Amino acid sequence: MATISPMWFILLGITCFCVTDSYGANMPLRTLYGGTHQEALLGLEAFKASITRRDSIASTPPSFSPSPSPSPLPSQDLKKSHVYLVTSYGADPTGNSDSTEALLAAIADAAKGPSVGFLMKDIKDLGGAQINLEGGKYIISKPLQLPLAGVGNLMIHGGTIRASYNFPPDGHLIDLSTSGESNSYNYEYITLKDLLLDSNFRGGGISVKKTLRINIENCYITHFNTTGILVQGGHETYIRNTFLGQHITAGGDKHERDFSGTGISLLGNDNAVTDVVIFSAEIGIIVTGQANTLSGVHCYNKATGFGGKGIYLKLPGLTQTRIVNCYMDYTNIVAEDPVQLHISSSFFLGDAGIVLKSVNGIVSGLNIVDNMFSGLNKGVDIVKLDQSNSPFNQIDQVFVARNVVRGMNLKATTAKMSLLGNGTTWTSDFTKVLLFPNLIKHVVYSLSANGNTFPNHALRNVSQNRVVIETDEAVNANVFVTVDQGNAS
Repeated sequence: MATISPMWFILLGITCFCVTDSYGANMPLRTLYGGTHQEALLGLEAFKASITRRDSIASTPPSFSPSPSPSPLPSQDLKKSHVYLVTSYGADPTGNSDSTEALLAAIADAAKGPSVGFLMKDIKDLGGAQINLEGGKYIISKPLQLPLAGVGNLMIHGGTIRASYNFPPDGHLIDLSTSGESNSYNYEYITLKDLLLDSNFRGGGISVKKTLRINIENCYITHFNTTGILVQGGHETYIRNTFLGQHITAGGDKHERDFSGTGISLLGNDNAVTDVVIFSAEIGIIVTGQANTLSGVHCYNKATGFGGKGIYLKLPGLTQTRIVNCYMDYTNIVAEDPVQLHISSSFFLGDAGIVLKSVNGIVSGLNIVDNMFSGLNKGVDIVKLDQSNSPFNQIDQVFVARNVVRGMNLKATTAKMSLLGNGTTWTSDFTKVLLFPNLIKHVVYSLSANGNTFPNHALRNVSQNRVVIETDEAVNANVFVTVDQGNAS
């Protein structure tokens, strides 16, 4: 076996001393001094690789320049984690015992945690603090509320919350509201995500009051007897990818006649409901605020035949709502005195349709276009007028057209007809297709006569949704008539 000279051991010892002084905590001495010559060489190679890696990731030393003033170190509070695990507060993830106080304690700590600045005026930015339910199931006996107003950038996520049997019947499991009144918004940018909320037929699921930019995403809300999600005042609550049902069913429930409650109530402006399913409730979505958007919504709550409503626009006179790409499954859209309402690219199944309900007799700025209707061949109109309170007498800028219909009666505000005959009078009857009775605002017609004569012709009468054209002599002709009920002129 080859031997190692004393000089080599001296050099090796110096090298080991230098490296050990810098990295002694990371590399035990036995790596260098123990074992054979070959093991010693392997140890040196390992040190060399370690030093090279450290040097390669080290930042390049700055060129000589006056050093900037050092930034103050963050406070100890800002160094703490912003994730609050509810089990560390004593919450029971098995659901065997009440976790109300533990969850409220976690929420209180998060709300009073370190602030990294401000969002809207008087609203502290909590820096993305998270209340993590850790995939547990928790029983609560009173609503979960933030202890103070004026906070934002906070998330509650990842678990199941169920009401106990003594939960207040008028409460909501998660309540983003305050007992006092304030001139500004209560909260901003609060996210409720990945939650299953079981109201146990004791009140509702989520209440959002006088807030700004709230996210409700990927939630399953069930067994409510009031409202699944209540949005009151404020702006810009976005509800996405969420399922709501008073009873857990997939349609055809034998107790459907008894469904009650409301899936979503929008009592505020500028909100959006996107890719949401309401599978059981008396009313799917009720809207009493302006400038809201509903898209990708599937309503198969209580059927219209049992007295249910899919989407109820209960804000006569200034609707300002857009309903796009929705699926109304045996349940209607009902709109009171709609002003600025757009419904398009939606599918209506099982005689589901649209009801225009007169309150003060106003309908203006209404578009119902490019929808599909599939019915049961029972003679149901795709768009119906409810004039039980008063007739519609202020009709302007209404366009109902380009809808595809099967098994239901087509209704529209514009229609075309052609007549072929020999005589002096041509009558075009549009009563079956036109939406409003005895209303034609605009007529365009043309007469194409055969033979060598040039008859005089005129529009003689427009009443009861009929158009009469006359010529001054009998003639063999084609007459083409286009009418419009909603023309603005």
